[in-house]
Amino acid sequence: MKALKAPERGARPSDCHKNEGTVKVFSKTITVKTHERTDLVNLNEEIREFVKSTGVKDGYVQLSSLHTTAGLIVNEWQDALLSDVKSLAESIVPRDTYYKHNDPELSDCDRHNADSHLRNVVLGHSATVPIEKGALVLGRWQSVILAEFDGPNQRNVFLQVFGI
Repeated sequence: MKALKAPERGARPSDCHKNEGTVKVFSKTITVKTHERTDLVNLNEEIREFVKSTGVKDGYVQLSSLHTTAGLIVNEWQDALLSDVKSLAESIVPRDTYYKHNDPELSDCDRHNADSHLRNVVLGHSATVPIEKGALVLGRWQSVILAEFDGPNQRNVFLQVFGI
């Protein structure tokens, strides 16, 4: 097996840029109102405004749902697809199935929301989006979406920007 030669010191790919400065961290919790039991809310504008207010030019924004029955996804914001996402959640974790969490003999939860918890397990509660030149790095069709599974409700999403 032939050994790989180490790159020359200081060599950089032509499409790479270097930023120097002090790393800064900014945090904020936003509140999002949902209107249906299963609801999807586009968070792009709130996230963009927060990133812009920090002055961070290059870094990341970490997003976390502070709930066990509401998650975060990155996908296209298009009506038919949003309907498909809701249908997918129902087909993967049906609401009208027996769950121990909903059984009063086994759990003290009176909300009967086991399906909501399990949907969050499947989709996840967090996302990370890069920041470059002060803007979110998202593909043309990508949006950060809060996925509500136990609404209507008020949900908190923690945003943390770190970078230079």
